[in-house]
Amino acid sequence: MYAHVNNWIRSAGLALGLAVLPTLLPAAQTLALPAALPAPVDFEPSAAHPRSSEGSFVTLKSGRLMFCYSQFYGGGRDDSPSAVARIYSDDGGRSWTKPEIIVPTGDNRNLMSVSLLRLASGKIALFYLAKKNGWLDCRPYIRISSDEGQTWGPAVLVVKAPGYFELNNDRAVQLTGGRLILPVSFYRSTGTTDEQGSWDSRAIVLWYYSDDEGATWNEARTWWGMPTVSQSGLQEPGVVELADGSLFSWSRTDAGAQYGFRSTDRGETWSAPERTVLISPESPAGIKRLPKSDTLMAVYNDHSGQFKFEPNKRTPLVVAYSTDGGRTWPVRQVLEDDPTGWYCYTALHYTDEGVLLAYCASNQQLPHLSRLRIRLVPWSWFRIPGV
Repeated sequence: MYAHVNNWIRSAGLALGLAVLPTLLPAAQTLALPAALPAPVDFEPSAAHPRSSEGSFVTLKSGRLMFCYSQFYGGGRDDSPSAVARIYSDDGGRSWTKPEIIVPTGDNRNLMSVSLLRLASGKIALFYLAKKNGWLDCRPYIRISSDEGQTWGPAVLVVKAPGYFELNNDRAVQLTGGRLILPVSFYRSTGTTDEQGSWDSRAIVLWYYSDDEGATWNEARTWWGMPTVSQSGLQEPGVVELADGSLFSWSRTDAGAQYGFRSTDRGETWSAPERTVLISPESPAGIKRLPKSDTLMAVYNDHSGQFKFEPNKRTPLVVAYSTDGGRTWPVRQVLEDDPTGWYCYTALHYTDEGVLLAYCASNQQLPHLSRLRIRLVPWSWFRIPGV
């Protein structure tokens, strides 16, 4: 079994620093942490930029890493002025260049929630949300780069209908056959004035797909609302393609767990929402499939009771693994456990050396979403179960 796991790591071109891997256990297991993790890179809030958050990684053909994120300059609220900034790393994510703006705010009120995606064609897709105003008009856009992110093509609107449509950071997916999938939450308006009182927090979840690299988009034939009484509805969804070609999607809720959906027709129709075993507060989860494997890796706030947690707080931050398409997550590890911490909006990116993680990492001295943390976690730290 151990040789089999190491074979897929080699085939993915990943570093071979993994310790001997445990066998898959029938129940959730808490594992002792190995040696201390390398120090992270923190982007602290400042007067000029009170919040840096919600980003995504891509590896350039040169091997250089690029990270794009939301850089706020007029406050730290979700409707405060912000733009899309870029930084680079030439040492595998240990250090980063000074930020530069690549998509200015322009005539928008706010730009945020960045996703980067290396397309099968070799081009790079950049997704972000643009708010024309704070609470009535928020929609995702896509831009394409053919020169490794040096320049970007025109912004293409994904959702042409008016309203508040939310695409979280690091959420865009391209399926094996080339289709692009975007999981989106929609919040209806209850009034006409640009204020939070006009915004209904009870979201529904939709999916959009494109078969022409984002030039045109179609809405999936099914959408879903929360099946129980809820003040959150189905918010901030994500999606991942499983090894068998089916899709697993999930959404944060205020019902004490992530809710899941499945598709077997490349995202055109979706099963009804069901409660998953990812027990969490009202906080998003990040999930990606490991290269050349059917194993999923999730990063989320675990409130199952397996680890100490504070009710309604986004801590601890836990890494979990599933080998059955997201139905069970038997092995979990704690990444951050400060009881005063606030960890959320993760981006995951696999490299030869390990997993690059970016997330909001605040504490009781800072506003919740103000500090951006980038951390390179070596493969030797992870306790990936046998497959």
